[in-house]
Amino acid sequence: MSIKPLTALRTGHISTTLAYYAVFIAFGTAGAALGATLPNLADNTQSQLSEISVVFTAFALGRLLGVSLSGRFYDQRRGHPVMALMLILLAVALALVPLMPLLWLLSVVLLLVGMAEGALDVGGNTLLVWVHRDKVGPYMNGLHFAFGVGAFIAPIVIAQTVQLTGSITWAYGVLALLAVPVIFWVLSLPSPKAPIIKDGEHNERANRLLVILLVLSFFIFVGAEVAFSGWIFTYATTLNLTGATAGRYLTSAFFGAFMLGRLLAIPIAARFRPRTILFGDLIGCVVSLGIILVWPASVTALWIGTLGLGLAMASLFPMTLTLAERRMPITGRITGWFLIGASVGAMFLPWLIGQLFESIGPMAMMATILVDVILSLGVLVVLLATFNRPR
Repeated sequence: MSIKPLTALRTGHISTTLAYYAVFIAFGTAGAALGATLPNLADNTQSQLSEISVVFTAFALGRLLGVSLSGRFYDQRRGHPVMALMLILLAVALALVPLMPLLWLLSVVLLLVGMAEGALDVGGNTLLVWVHRDKVGPYMNGLHFAFGVGAFIAPIVIAQTVQLTGSITWAYGVLALLAVPVIFWVLSLPSPKAPIIKDGEHNERANRLLVILLVLSFFIFVGAEVAFSGWIFTYATTLNLTGATAGRYLTSAFFGAFMLGRLLAIPIAARFRPRTILFGDLIGCVVSLGIILVWPASVTALWIGTLGLGLAMASLFPMTLTLAERRMPITGRITGWFLIGASVGAMFLPWLIGQLFESIGPMAMMATILVDVILSLGVLVVLLATFNRPR
């Protein structure tokens, strides 16, 4: 075999992988922007904190719709045009977010943002598996590291723009523009083909139970991730532990640690099994939340716990997907089910914390997330005890 076809293949894989990373940077900004501008959006819509929490539900409901509807499109059609269309929707909806004067209009726009994110999430995770197959582990962590880059830069862009202009409108405009060049990049590349599932690879009953456990895992730990990142700014400022600007930097620090954790997970994923990494991650989450709960009045403990939680949560999502790939064939539809669980978790837990925040107090947020993480650890134990061997 000649060298040229192999070189072209590797070059194509690299370009396609980098394009998916750019997609995840673009949509990684949206969720982080929502948490960092929550009080501003409440002022724009003249809403209370208990009322504005419904935007998390709308955003997550949009993700739920996006992941539910998009899986079959990726399985049956070329994936890159689907991704480009969703990037256009994301850019337009992001630009409209700060312009909405009513809560229900804001909720509709954020539902569209969530739909675009959900479809892009399914596409990026599924197509990357199709490109790299059983070697996807480090690349999957790289993909979610790219999401962390987007989530990290969003609060910084917002904080600097608000200081310069006194408004969040321009900040959302900048974040929307990030998606534009990515649209043309994705469209310029050929879409990868779905894998052919061989006879004997599919055991419907066993796979159904495995999918249920994996969906439950995504529901639990994604809910914790979105709840913490979405409410940590309000938590810190309500307890007067930080001011508004420092609170936004605290949110950015969480995503910075999150980004660093995913970067570190790339070489770690090449050396250790997914199960080992997942256990270490969840234990790290418990310890980090425990630090914040034991010293609730300490700014130092808040920063240490936030940074530790970002590091520990970083590789939960990609390593769970890698664990799934080693135990069953991955299709767009299967990835969609995983992300349905993630979307429902992202919709439920932040909403629950919003209801408890004012009635019980800010500490209810940390206690609720701690219980959630402990449940995730229990589900992982059951999953590995039931499905111990990779396929």
